[in-house]
Amino acid sequence: MAIIINIDVMLARRKMSSGELAEKMGITPANLSILKNGKAKAMRITTLDALCRSLDCQPGDLLEYKPDSGT
Repeated sequence: MAIIINIDVMLARRKMSSGELAEKMGITPANLSILKNGKAKAMRITTLDALCRSLDCQPGDLLEYKPDSGT
C-alpha cells in the first residue's frame, strides 16, 4: 500500500506502549494492531483525531506516502 501509518514511530517518541494508546483512544488493542500493521483498508477521521489527540501530534506525523514499487 502506498500510505504508511507510522504509529510505532510516534509511540517510540512518546515512550508509550500500544496498550496504553489503545486505552487512551478507547479502542481494543486488536483494532490498534490492525492500524499499526497497515492491515486496515480505511480509517475514520474520528480515529485519526483520537490518534493525534492521544499522541499529541499532527496527522502528517502519522501518515506517509510512498509510491508502490513497480508503478
